[in-house]
Amino acid sequence: MFRTLDVIRANRSRFRLHFQLQNNLSFWKSYINGEWIEANDGERYEIKNPADGEIIRCVPNMKIEDCQKAIEAAKCAFHSEEWSSLCAKQRSQLLKIAEVITAESGKPITEAKREVLYGSSFIEWFGEEARRIRGEIVPYPKKDREILVVKQPLGVAGLITPWNFPLSMITRKAGAALAAGCTLVVKPSSFTPLTCLAVTRLAEEAGFPKGVINVVTTKSARTVGEYMCNSPDIQIISFTGSTRIGKIVYGLCSKTMKRISLELGGNAPLIVFDSADLKNAVESALAAKFRNCGQACTAANRIFVQEGIYKQFVDKFKTYVEDLSVGHGRCENTQIGPLINEDQLNKMNEFVKDAREKNACILTGGEGLPQMGKLFFAPTIITEVPREAKIYAEEIFGPIAPIIKFKGEKEVLQKANETRVGLAGYFFSENLQQVFRVAKCLEVGMIGINEGIISTTEAPFGGVKESGIGREAGHQGVDEYVDIKYICLGNLKY
Repeated sequence: MFRTLDVIRANRSRFRLHFQLQNNLSFWKSYINGEWIEANDGERYEIKNPADGEIIRCVPNMKIEDCQKAIEAAKCAFHSEEWSSLCAKQRSQLLKIAEVITAESGKPITEAKREVLYGSSFIEWFGEEARRIRGEIVPYPKKDREILVVKQPLGVAGLITPWNFPLSMITRKAGAALAAGCTLVVKPSSFTPLTCLAVTRLAEEAGFPKGVINVVTTKSARTVGEYMCNSPDIQIISFTGSTRIGKIVYGLCSKTMKRISLELGGNAPLIVFDSADLKNAVESALAAKFRNCGQACTAANRIFVQEGIYKQFVDKFKTYVEDLSVGHGRCENTQIGPLINEDQLNKMNEFVKDAREKNACILTGGEGLPQMGKLFFAPTIITEVPREAKIYAEEIFGPIAPIIKFKGEKEVLQKANETRVGLAGYFFSENLQQVFRVAKCLEVGMIGINEGIISTTEAPFGGVKESGIGREAGHQGVDEYVDIKYICLGNLKY
């Protein structure tokens, strides 16, 4: 009945052709109840490459009535015997689907390839984790009773995903939900729906039953998103995005008391102490700041450097930044691609303008690169950043690195923690006692010590304070999608 991983691997080259956007493609439609369909009103919208504005493809612009069909299909599939009642081993086999590659977000091809591996790792991980969703037997205080605790799938999961990592943000959620036995309604970002559709094509070929995976492409993100949050037929909303929108999602979900998993914004501090290995600190800071053109929730947002090593760090960091290769994502040597849209570009210009007005020093960059394309912005370093500057307090989400000098450990911890968000944090030190002190005191959900890239399938991903609720990835990721049921067996005779 089901195709296995080996069959999908055998067809891998054919699927690569699908993703390379050949003109004869016919499946760039939404996917509901096992069918590739247009929006009910036939409306479509354009997907453009942010590097050059080229129209890549048009996809359906679905509305509430279309989303309702997707929810109904997922609900029926969940209550059928074709998915949630499958044994864990069967769900495990179906989750191991093949690779796909993307460039629709404009990120460099080398980064896109790494994301394929990263995104695929979630499918592999949760495919195996499906067989390890365990209950327990708890000793009862009376002799004639037994306590059983079992974990059961929640039901229909609504997944709302962002544009910056269009593959891994879907697989990290969908892998866990499917492993638990949930069915899906996925609303990908309106900027990057093609990756989601390509992955869905692979899932279809792998043999997922009709209605288990449903994809709603839409430019009406707010309207459709609100409908999903309000629907009593969706049991959990998993959302990745800004803290501002996350709070709206939180409020909407409260009306039906549905489960929520929120992975929201950050304002990650990156601290370099005097004892740090300078070369490692500079190279790691470069990766933590400029990966995906700085468009990552875990990106280093404020770089604090202790005064004893400050000048050396800034000089070396500036050399590295000015050597970054900016260009079209298709080029193998490109390290910095375009921003995703004009709103992001305008935001970068506003950050630089505000910093100048507040007497910060624009050490390098600080302007757009229209000769490359209208959405390109030069990798930028800003020093002498005052506390009242916007780049000090707000998530940048772009290629601007503010560097702030500090004197001592207590001072920098206070500065690092004076924010209402706490997703990721980084620090560099060769002092073992300091390592344990600082790791304990940083108010974030994830910490990189002497390391700038920390995301991995095996570790729980999430933040504290206003950076979200719940965890994705790791074995903890599945727990978001299960209910815990207590069963008491009474009047037993031994």
